[in-house]
Amino acid sequence: MFGYIAVLFIGVLLIAYGIFAIRNPTFGWRLSEGWKVKGDSEPSEGYILSMKFGGLIVIVMGSFFLIVSLLKLLL
Repeated sequence: MFGYIAVLFIGVLLIAYGIFAIRNPTFGWRLSEGWKVKGDSEPSEGYILSMKFGGLIVIVMGSFFLIVSLLKLLL
């Protein structure tokens, strides 16, 4: 029973991370690379698209975890 609740929690966290990655794709770049350059510098379009695509994949995985754990808990 506890395992399914943990999987449910992980699913919710993955969905939240995926939404954050889609809505704010430059956040990780600013933390890792943005401080290294002076002035206004932005990540490439390829980076932004890959972060949004990765966020979508994470949302799909989180939804799968969420659905499976809810089905196991309810059935």
